[in-house]
Amino acid sequence: MSIRPKPEIERLKVCPHGGPNWAELRAIGLMPDDVLDFSVSANPFPPPPEVKKALNTAAIDRYPDSETTEFRERLSERLEVAPNSILAGNGSTELIRLIALAYFGQGDPVLILEPTFGEYEVACQIVGAKVLKQWAKAEDDFAPRAEETIDLIRKHHPRGVFICNPNSPTGSYLTRQEIETIVDSCENSWLILDEAFVAFADKSWSSIGLIHQGNVIIIRSMTKDYSLAGLRLGYVIAHKEIIENLRRVCPPWNVNAMAQKAGIAALENAGYLEHCKQQIRQAKQFLIGELSRIGFTVVPSKANFFLMRVGDAKAFRYALLKHGIQVRDCSSFGLPEYIRIAARTMPECQKLITAIRLLRQKGELYDSI
Repeated sequence: MSIRPKPEIERLKVCPHGGPNWAELRAIGLMPDDVLDFSVSANPFPPPPEVKKALNTAAIDRYPDSETTEFRERLSERLEVAPNSILAGNGSTELIRLIALAYFGQGDPVLILEPTFGEYEVACQIVGAKVLKQWAKAEDDFAPRAEETIDLIRKHHPRGVFICNPNSPTGSYLTRQEIETIVDSCENSWLILDEAFVAFADKSWSSIGLIHQGNVIIIRSMTKDYSLAGLRLGYVIAHKEIIENLRRVCPPWNVNAMAQKAGIAALENAGYLEHCKQQIRQAKQFLIGELSRIGFTVVPSKANFFLMRVGDAKAFRYALLKHGIQVRDCSSFGLPEYIRIAARTMPECQKLITAIRLLRQKGELYDSI
């Protein structure tokens, strides 16, 4: 065709994600329900029972509330923040793109702490922003150095800084003091703090007070917390003026009626998250212990997932997938020697360990440990 998209779109690289690739599964004779999926770092337990009941009451014959009023009101009660400081979205990915659309322009420098979620870079590329990267090092267990972040901010004066905390795929988790020192250096920068996994972080701390700085935008995920991946639901917490600006570029009816009902119902179950977190922590400790005994190098993590060095991540993943188990090949994060494993239920974790031991004995699992 003679009519081309704008150059930023022609150069855009699609960001790979975890989860089942239906075409790939079909090619090896599997269906999604046949696969134990350790590649997605979401809550492995079913949603709260209130959710299924609520879905039956969703009115799908009319447009949903474009303001997600009731959901934001319930969330504001839980978070103790005003409803006008919350914007709901169709998952965190939509919210990341809205932030870029509202605040970044052609050539604006934006700092991203790598390795991390690839959608930050995609959002920047869409609007033509210039991406700057700070790479964590394997010898530091991929934990970012806050002092280096501050130096880069002072040197490049970025328009925005993306920090995933806890970070995917590494599981590193910056402390309150570290984040506060970074915020202090962001006098003319937006700090976008992606806390999609904070509900499952070890010794988590509340960042909500930081929104009063006026330049901090917090992203969280109901999808991860409450096992709502098929519905897509996330939210932003920020100063009300930021929310107003994001709302200007937000599509109408961006959160469907069923997702709104599910979010409201999920928030009614106060003990659900803590109950899940305890079981996930136990399963994660089991996995790390067993994999370490086999001889794998596991990277310390504060999240519900962790990195493991296997040598050839692509081959390792595919060998397991052929036997109905999926892990995350981290090549797309710039870590081709590592996979990411998210803790699931204890019986499922036991199946993963059994499969790894068996495949190694048969010589079907290609790793270097």
